[in-house]
Amino acid sequence: MRTFTLAENIAALVLVGFVFLAMPKKSFGHCDTLDGPVIADARVGLQSGNIDPVLKWVRYKDEKEIRAAFAHALEVRKGGKAALELADKYFFETLVRVHRAGEGAAYTGLKPADDVDPVIVLADEALADGSVDKMARQLTAAVEGAIREKFQLALAARERADESVVAGRKYVAHYVDFTHFAESLHGLLRHSSDGHDSEGANH
Repeated sequence: MRTFTLAENIAALVLVGFVFLAMPKKSFGHCDTLDGPVIADARVGLQSGNIDPVLKWVRYKDEKEIRAAFAHALEVRKGGKAALELADKYFFETLVRVHRAGEGAAYTGLKPADDVDPVIVLADEALADGSVDKMARQLTAAVEGAIREKFQLALAARERADESVVAGRKYVAHYVDFTHFAESLHGLLRHSSDGHDSEGANH
């Protein structure tokens, strides 16, 4: 029997996104939330006057735009409290917009501090604690639960599939849901094993 590597197991846990679809919708990731890591680094940069902590969040080709926005924000901040708040908001919005564009995602505005998907909270806690054990346990259980639930629904529907056309269609719906979930999981595992270098590492 093949033994999965730690990287593959962790990658599989990312599929918790499917599991958490049933939960209240929140922004994907939290790079656009006011307490997310992007804004946190932006605050540090603006307060210190050093843009270096910020640049890792944007592509190399977008660095010029962010440097210009940063310099403009620093200048406007000198105009007092009101100007400082406007300058910070302007820079946050510019940074997040450019960052999301680099991910191929649309910018939909800055989100409140509590607008974070539960799985992202777990990921951040794991990194802060220096241990992925808690995250692995919770997400493994969630993924396994989803697989078992989809399997049981498909199996039960299959047993009654020949009773009528309606029953047959119900089986097909559960079959497609179950197999597509498995296919997505397998695809993610294959993708994670390929590996890739980030653009930032190449510059």
